[in-house]
Amino acid sequence: MSASENVANPANPADAAAAGEIVPDTKDWTWVLERPCPDCGLDTPGVVREDVAGMIRVNAEGWLTVLAGDEEGLRRRPEPGVWSDLEYACHVRDVFRLFLVRLNLMLDGEDPLFPNWDQDETAVAERYGEQLPGVVAGELAEAAEALAGAFERVAGEQWRRTGNRSDGARFTVESFARYLIHDPVHHLVDVTGERV
Repeated sequence: MSASENVANPANPADAAAAGEIVPDTKDWTWVLERPCPDCGLDTPGVVREDVAGMIRVNAEGWLTVLAGDEEGLRRRPEPGVWSDLEYACHVRDVFRLFLVRLNLMLDGEDPLFPNWDQDETAVAERYGEQLPGVVAGELAEAAEALAGAFERVAGEQWRRTGNRSDGARFTVESFARYLIHDPVHHLVDVTGERV
C-alpha cells in the first residue's frame, strides 16, 4: 500500500482486507536506493541530490491537481484495503512533515535515531478519509515547500551527515533525500496511473 515505512504492525493482511481495512505495508522500501522501482518507474539511485527540492515542488503540484478533483471521488477507495486519493494525499503531506523533522535531526544532531512512525495508525487516528481536500491541499503545499527549502539549504559536508531508523536502516542526508522522493512520486503514480 505504501512506499514509505511501517515499523511494526502485527495485523494479518488478509484479515484486514476482508474487514475493509487498509492492508498494512510492512515492506522495507530501502531497496529503492539500489535499483529503479518497477512499479512507479523512478530511478531513485540516479536522482541527483540537488534536484530533490525541485522534484518535491513538482510532485506537490501533481497532488494539488489531484485534490482539485471531485470530493466524492477523492474519498472513494478503489478497493476496501487500498487508500483513497484523499488518504494518499494526507499520507504524502505527513511524509513531507515527518521528513523535515528527520532532516533537521540529522543536520542538528550527531547520528540521531529517528522516532518510530506507524503510517497506518496515523491514517486511522487522523481520520485521513474525513479530511477536507482543500485544507489538505494547502497543508500539503506548505509542507512540501518547507521540506524543499530545507533541502535547498543543505551544502557541502552536510550531505554526509547520518541518521538511523529503529529497524536498522541508516541514511546519509544524500541517501535520505533520494529515499524520500520515491515515496510521494510512487504514490502519485498509485493515484494517477502515470509512471515517471
